[in-house]
Amino acid sequence: MDAPRMTTLDKVGAKDGDVAQTAEVERRDFATVLRQFGLKKGEDEPWVSDLADGIGSPRWYRSLAFMLVLIAIALALWPDFNAVQAAPDIRLTDDEREEYRAQMITPLALGADTGKRMGPSRLVVPLASAPERPVIELTATMGRDGSLENMLRRAGVGSGDAEQTQALINEAYPVGDIEPGTGFQMRLGRRESPSQPRPLENLTFRARFDLQLTVDRAGGPLALEKRVIRVDDTPLRITGKVGSGLYRSARAAGVPARSVQQYLKALDEAIDLDRDVGAGDDFDVIIAYKRAETGEVEVGDVLYAGLSRRGTPRAQMLRWGKDKKFYDANGAGEMRSGLVAPTNGSITSRYGMRRHPILGYKRMHAGVDFRARTGQPIYAVTDGTVNYASRKGGFGNFVRINHGGGLQSGYAHLSRFAVSSGQRVKRGQVIGYAGSTGLSTGPHLHYELYRGGKTIDPLSVQFVVRAQLSADELRQFRAQLLELKKVKPGAALEPMTQTAAEPEEPQREIDRLSNAPA
Repeated sequence: MDAPRMTTLDKVGAKDGDVAQTAEVERRDFATVLRQFGLKKGEDEPWVSDLADGIGSPRWYRSLAFMLVLIAIALALWPDFNAVQAAPDIRLTDDEREEYRAQMITPLALGADTGKRMGPSRLVVPLASAPERPVIELTATMGRDGSLENMLRRAGVGSGDAEQTQALINEAYPVGDIEPGTGFQMRLGRRESPSQPRPLENLTFRARFDLQLTVDRAGGPLALEKRVIRVDDTPLRITGKVGSGLYRSARAAGVPARSVQQYLKALDEAIDLDRDVGAGDDFDVIIAYKRAETGEVEVGDVLYAGLSRRGTPRAQMLRWGKDKKFYDANGAGEMRSGLVAPTNGSITSRYGMRRHPILGYKRMHAGVDFRARTGQPIYAVTDGTVNYASRKGGFGNFVRINHGGGLQSGYAHLSRFAVSSGQRVKRGQVIGYAGSTGLSTGPHLHYELYRGGKTIDPLSVQFVVRAQLSADELRQFRAQLLELKKVKPGAALEPMTQTAAEPEEPQREIDRLSNAPA
């Protein structure tokens, strides 16, 4: 059977169908590309996929290659960050570079190591020598040698002016009485040549708290001028409640630290500070106090130490006499703390019978042994006079002190002495140093106490050292006590009153002339 023959119309229709099929394929291929690149949804695999899935597959290698291409493109287009030159480089020689560096601030930070300086202009005139200062003002301090003339010479004053100044001052005030550490304000004038000392133009110093001396040339020979400074010596009285602590409350009220220590020491001679002081008690301190019209202040010792409870005095201690000790209101000086320990150490052997560590047999141990290392200070247990300070048999270096009233104390086995026979000692004063001289097995202190020339147990004695005033002294003592207690608290801090001869303000010349009598 013969195949059907296509007509012209059929050929045309077939041709149109092929063209449409070709366009459909092209559209389908473009969509596939878009889907492969992830730009269009579809079933075909995209070019970009998750590298964590299907590692080693063609899809994975295709995605890796596409990523590397993108990285290469980014690196190729990376911008350049090289520094931009603001000006072309200048070729400098070493000398030019050093000259530039000399004008910078860097050499100043390094100590100006270049040594460069600006060259002078034509207006600069060279000088043969640098001019001296016309006047020199300085302050000198009196040394411990007490020589005013030597101090002036060390300050640059000529020998002639130094001798004349010392002679002028000595006429008004003894030079030997000037305290070490006194400051001298001086002014030295112009000298004629560098080889000569400067002349003394003015010298001013405080000879006493109430006296100022000035040596001035004033265009002629040196002359002395005395200025008596008005001083208010009203004692400073401070009162307050004990509160949580006596020391802290006194310091908070304005009592100086040194004065608080003196106050507590004075009260300790009259009462037991640990047991007899309550929070509601009132303390009363009176201190020697001076203030000058020029503004200086001088704080002295505590004059009165008092303690009261609800208006009733519990302790009233007044400093009295040449020895400046404290006495109570009845005129009795008392130390209730008894004897002080002769050294800082524990007791190793007490008073009584014992076997001697060297001799090996029992015998009386007539004292108390204290543990002490070689060179440790030994103290006098109370006031007295040394009546023996030398070597004494088995005691070695031995010191004996007479305290009066038939009482004596002895200190044995000392390494060296700090006192001599006949010397007066105070309670707590160092009299020697511990050692192991004499019949001793090691460094320690052997301490004995005697009554009527016989040894007694030192630990059994608690006596009080008392000094009683005479009837005449007691009257003066009580009068002084009443006078001090009349001082009002804080009166010494009030402004100083002007005297009749002292105007409140400097008087002008026109006022002086207008007030002159006709």
